[in-house]
Amino acid sequence: MPDLNILYVEDAPTLAQIVKDTLERKGYTICLVDDGARVIETLQQFQPQLCILDVMLPHVDGFSLGEQIRSLQADLPIIYLTAKNRTADVVQGFKSGGNDYLRKPFSMEELMVRIDNLLALRGRAKGPNPVDEIPIGAYRFYPQKLLLKSAERELKLTYRESEVLQVFAQNQNGVVRKKHLLLGIWGDDTLSNSRNLDVYITKLRDYLSGDPQIEILTLRGVGYQFNVG
Repeated sequence: MPDLNILYVEDAPTLAQIVKDTLERKGYTICLVDDGARVIETLQQFQPQLCILDVMLPHVDGFSLGEQIRSLQADLPIIYLTAKNRTADVVQGFKSGGNDYLRKPFSMEELMVRIDNLLALRGRAKGPNPVDEIPIGAYRFYPQKLLLKSAERELKLTYRESEVLQVFAQNQNGVVRKKHLLLGIWGDDTLSNSRNLDVYITKLRDYLSGDPQIEILTLRGVGYQFNVG
């Protein structure tokens, strides 16, 4: 199955990188554009199966882009991302060609569900070649099944536990910034979400304790070092 292309238009660099990285970990091919003036040319070259558009963009706003995209490709799914939350803004978003409208801050879990729903409604596959198995020391991690297995035990993970572990699994023997984890999974880095993350880290340490060569080290003020063997 070929990769599924998503055109993502966002001019906030930190958020853009987090969303792009997360979607790429899911197997999507992402083309990131930070200027509304370059979107239509990129659209024609990249040929995406779905567009994610920020509304407030340099030179051409997202609503205007949605109207242009809809005139060129009538059935191309469009999701708007915006801090605007008035009813009039939501109505404008749908009138300008949007299929869905997600307010900032948002969680990656919610964005993924909305992407899957739009693709499923149009008869497209829900995900392009997802990673089925990731080795982590003495363990095998199955992100699509929310499953962590070793020779001695099999653990069913929650969705959030799986999301956190997948970020670590893709950064073995590397540093994972706490802020990126919070923004990428919860959509914001509030104190309450930071405390929730602390709970998940404690759980993952326990789940992975059967392999003494696996460590999740806390780097104060930075994030975590995920050491495997």
